Amino acid sequence: MFKVIPGAFVAAIAMFLLGFIFFATPLSNIHLGGLGDSEAAAVQTALAANMPADGAGTYAIPEPSVSASQSELYARGPIPMVHYNPNGFAIGDTGALVSGFVHMLFVALLLGAALYSLAGHVRDFGARLSITILFALSVSAFTLLSDPIWYHQDWTHHIYRFVANTIMYVVAGAIIARWFLPKDVDSDDRFGEE
Repeated sequence: MFKVIPGAFVAAIAMFLLGFIFFATPLSNIHLGGLGDSEAAAVQTALAANMPADGAGTYAIPEPSVSASQSELYARGPIPMVHYNPNGFAIGDTGALVSGFVHMLFVALLLGAALYSLAGHVRDFGARLSITILFALSVSAFTLLSDPIWYHQDWTHHIYRFVANTIMYVVAGAIIARWFLPKDVDSDDRFGEE
């Protein structure tokens, strides 16, 4: 089991590097829209004037559960889902990079523990990789493709994140499964035969 810990660290580094490629290079422009300078400043000013100064959080605007009036506004549109942070932060914030790596390490440790728990039953790399791929697809599909379905958000952003996160997760799992779990055994050994 102790081999999984350095494996998770290597896997987290791979996830971090892939995350950089997907989210810190011009590729990241595929899934995010932008506004012109004056429009962005006007929206930012409107947010600052109408949102709570200490109210970091996610807001549906309007929120139909608040009042009948907002319910009507919601049905009419437009409807933004705002991930609001009243305090700015630097692009490439070091604290976010460190926290992000710790998050990836935690995920890789969980993945390593899951793969290790299967290691005695699933000995060959292909089967381990298959399990990792199916798990990554199911979790990413459930968590990232639900917002376009339930909240009618744009598909481009969520499909991009689905693809990026699935690839990052599969690469992490492949690293752990290939180099940090017990090696393949032949079919006789797999079933405990002498």
